[in-house]
Amino acid sequence: MTDSTKPKTEPTLVIPQVIVGLGNPEPKYDQTRHNIGFAAVDALARVWGVSLVENRKFQGLFGEGMGPKGERVRLIKPLTYMNRSGQSIRAVTDWYKLPVESVLVIYDDMDLPVGRMRMRLSGSAGGHNGMKSTIAHLGSDNFPRLRIGIGKPVKTQGDPTISHVLGKFSPEENALMPDVLQLVIEAIELSLKQGVEKAMSLYNNRTISQKT
Repeated sequence: MTDSTKPKTEPTLVIPQVIVGLGNPEPKYDQTRHNIGFAAVDALARVWGVSLVENRKFQGLFGEGMGPKGERVRLIKPLTYMNRSGQSIRAVTDWYKLPVESVLVIYDDMDLPVGRMRMRLSGSAGGHNGMKSTIAHLGSDNFPRLRIGIGKPVKTQGDPTISHVLGKFSPEENALMPDVLQLVIEAIELSLKQGVEKAMSLYNNRTISQKT
């Protein structure tokens, strides 16, 4: 059989089996920019009718349910605090014997403006402590992730990064969040149906703009 007559192999679809939202527990962190990953998982849980309850084995709020095609999906919000998120994620993957590439992690990104999201199949932590922990505990960066833009901090004296990520969205930014989270839900549902790459091609260039 020549090269021209060999059957072409279809690329392997990357379908998430566990979806992780990164954030910090405690009420004082609710609705902060750094907790947008938690907000995304909460939104998915509402849409899919999944109850998130504390699971001590997984060190997080965890739930299982059915995705848009009737496939089993797992949602988790680690309660380890951001810098140790990987402990929780590794506990889930070990328990269910899941491959690394089946983990989809949702988190905040200062390099993206508010109103944008970006999916990738792999990559570095980009300075994000939750992702550093995740990569360290999974022993690989070869897993999909969805970054939600929180914009850059206003330049002031000293390092404004911490106050920015742990601060809350402005009223104008907050008004965009329902539409941003709806975009996230749609992208993830497509990734469950047709793979992460398809979702990347359709959603990575979408922008939610401020309403006038």
